[in-house]
Amino acid sequence: MALESRFDCARDRVLSQSECEERGCCYAPLSSSVPAGPPWCFYPRSYSGYRMGPFTPTARGQAATLVRPSPSYLPKDISTLSLEVVEETASCLHLTLKDPSSRRYEVPLPTGKSRRNGGTQDHLYEVDFHPDPFGFIVRRKSNGRVIVNTTVAPLLFADQYLQLSTTLASSLVSGLGEHYTPLSLNLNWTSLTLWNRDMAPHSDVNLYGSHPFYLVQEEDGLAHGVFLLNSNAMEVILQPTPALTWVAIGGILDLYIFLGPDPQSVVRQYLQVIGYPIMPPYWSLGFHLCRWGYLTTNATRQVAQHMHNAKLPLDVQWNDLDYADKRRVFTFDPWRFGDLPDMVEEFHQRGLKYILILDPGISSTSPAGTYPPFDDGQKRGVFITNATGQTLIGMVWPGQTAFPDFTNPETRHWWEDCIRQFHSKVPVDGLWIDMNEPSSFVQGSVDGCPNSDLENPPYTPPVVGGQLNSGTICLSAQQTLSTHYNLHNLYGLTEASATHRALVKVRGKRPFVLSRSSFPGIGRFSGVWTGDVSSDWEQLRYSIPAVLQFGLFGVPLAGADVCGFEGDTTEELCVRWMQLGAFYPFMRNHNDMSNVPQEPYVFGQRAQTAMRSALNLRYSLLPFLYTLFHHAHTSADTVARPLFLEFPTDPNCQTIDRQFLWGNAVLISPVLEQGAVELAAYLPPGTWYSLHNGQPFYSKGQYLLLPADLDTINVHVREGHIIPQQEPALTTAASRRNPFFLTVALSTGGWAWGDLFWDDGDSLDTFKTGDYCYVIFIAGQSQVVSDPLRLNGALDGLVLGGLRVFGVPSPPRYVWANGEIVRDFTYHTDTKALTVSSLALPMTEVFTVQWTL
Repeated sequence: MALESRFDCARDRVLSQSECEERGCCYAPLSSSVPAGPPWCFYPRSYSGYRMGPFTPTARGQAATLVRPSPSYLPKDISTLSLEVVEETASCLHLTLKDPSSRRYEVPLPTGKSRRNGGTQDHLYEVDFHPDPFGFIVRRKSNGRVIVNTTVAPLLFADQYLQLSTTLASSLVSGLGEHYTPLSLNLNWTSLTLWNRDMAPHSDVNLYGSHPFYLVQEEDGLAHGVFLLNSNAMEVILQPTPALTWVAIGGILDLYIFLGPDPQSVVRQYLQVIGYPIMPPYWSLGFHLCRWGYLTTNATRQVAQHMHNAKLPLDVQWNDLDYADKRRVFTFDPWRFGDLPDMVEEFHQRGLKYILILDPGISSTSPAGTYPPFDDGQKRGVFITNATGQTLIGMVWPGQTAFPDFTNPETRHWWEDCIRQFHSKVPVDGLWIDMNEPSSFVQGSVDGCPNSDLENPPYTPPVVGGQLNSGTICLSAQQTLSTHYNLHNLYGLTEASATHRALVKVRGKRPFVLSRSSFPGIGRFSGVWTGDVSSDWEQLRYSIPAVLQFGLFGVPLAGADVCGFEGDTTEELCVRWMQLGAFYPFMRNHNDMSNVPQEPYVFGQRAQTAMRSALNLRYSLLPFLYTLFHHAHTSADTVARPLFLEFPTDPNCQTIDRQFLWGNAVLISPVLEQGAVELAAYLPPGTWYSLHNGQPFYSKGQYLLLPADLDTINVHVREGHIIPQQEPALTTAASRRNPFFLTVALSTGGWAWGDLFWDDGDSLDTFKTGDYCYVIFIAGQSQVVSDPLRLNGALDGLVLGGLRVFGVPSPPRYVWANGEIVRDFTYHTDTKALTVSSLALPMTEVFTVQWTL
């Protein structure tokens, strides 16, 4: 057997030769100089397993019983399983394996439209079942390619160990977050653990979120995805066969297979299962500024004032835990933050928003009757309890803390009451939910944890700290839905859901929630950031695949702490990070307490100018970004997009993660190396125009060396696209009233198309209720025409102030706007760019701008 085709028969523990052979497996040692490599103990080609009985029809599909004639080598083996196969849609196959005799924990999916399609559309897949030993093969019907093949290694299903292996159709695999990895995962005998953990990003460790979904790029531009809906601790083993093995230590095997056939369709099909992302408030796409260590309201005010004085755009001022009285949430320090309500009111009057941190841990040591969140929570039974039914006490920033159980409906009501009470004093505009893995500074609880199979399961995937309860609460802790053993990875998701719901009820406006911990479906409630990144160049580079992966996971509102959180930044690094961060869908500069300051205004004039330029560029593009979020919210499109998603048939795009797209039209190529003043950027085939000046690049699909001085970020617009922009301002409240302008990137045939979604930016469900404007723009035959397809008043009084047309082949003799001659236009013969200024065409009416050559 080829080394790369070996599947590990000793995943659960190290075995001697005799122990390996006792399992019926092969033993062939290798040189031990390599830390990770092919297993020494591996399954033979034919290995006994479950036998499958005949299919019988069910309400949803068909079912069969699997029986294991002899027990496996695992403790508490489950010898009879039920298999259900549901053809959810023509492109989505759903298989579940569970224990028919005993109910096991199953992750609830969002209730939504039925995903079943009653149509007769041809299925993109066909499935073969091997009855003995059980396995199945899923093929792509169009070309017979094997997508999933589980016959290569046995299915194992014990109480605390579920294992399923499959071959992979190629070595180009993305997903399985959250980890510090490139966009394309390393399959050379690597292992990824999914177990949410408060851990600063670095390689080979489990981080804050768990996303058991992967996407495979096949040959010829096709792609498929696989989602294992399971919230237990999980290890995913990747090997160069190419193949993958899932190991989960609880729950059931609930597998969705998405056939695409292209990568963007795979993401859309995945989001049809886990839910489409939220529509963020418009202001949340502006610049956010935060630091742990703004010690008073006056210090916080000064930050916002310095930004204003330096003419640096800022929409949202934040406070970390400095605001809280004795670090207890739902309070504010009476001395240092005594006038917090006044400060927030001042911000609001200036068009700024305000957000503060809200950790889930509720201080349990205040004198009785002095801290209502804990007193009321105890009365209402909202906290997670230990195995004997008392409130479990851990240790977080305020000292000893209890942890709300967000799977309990009463907890969600209590949480809303706490937020309402606090909001009546401090009218925050959004909430930042941190520490929600949940994180605790003692292992398990202040009283330790019982010695049980939940705390010390027969097999523990490789996790930071070696034990599952390291840095978090006891796994035997009780929640309404199940034990924390089953629910741990869902904690951030359930808190985000409760916080989102509370903000809707309390504010009556579109909520903004930012969560550190995540699980599939969190994009319906929240954005995410990538946690405590370090201020260094490697972490700057790795932030791109991190943000792009969250896009694949249905969380487009994502970003990394701009300039880094841990350690001191440098001026050059911070400029480059601000330039890249200007194209994170969520942009926040956040800093740790002990570091040098990194607010944009603290740097030299050259650096400030570069940062101001990056921020103004972002603010000018917000109408386009907001429209992309609309398409993400309504159609499951991606916002920050890997190149392979847009150009799946271009082999050069398969692993690129140092550049990315906004939507399908704007290509961002940031500087990611210290001292660089030029940059090799890949331009897929076609014409690309510099967003800066319209200079065209006619690419055959090649790398180009582009100048990239400290004040430059290279951004290109793809031919055939129209980008709606707006004159920037220091806040979105101001920029939203400014004139629009269009950047029109003509195709070689002289055509282009674009659109604009516009509403009040803050109201709930505007798309669902039809309370929005939607305008399309079409260029062709030497003219640009707008077509307002829907109007609601949100664009009233707003005008088109001008446009830039890239790719105009020769100097125009005349330019007309709505039939009237325009004198204020320029044409650059070197770049073939036409600029038309001084217009005032109402956005609510059809307009035509034309030129004669």
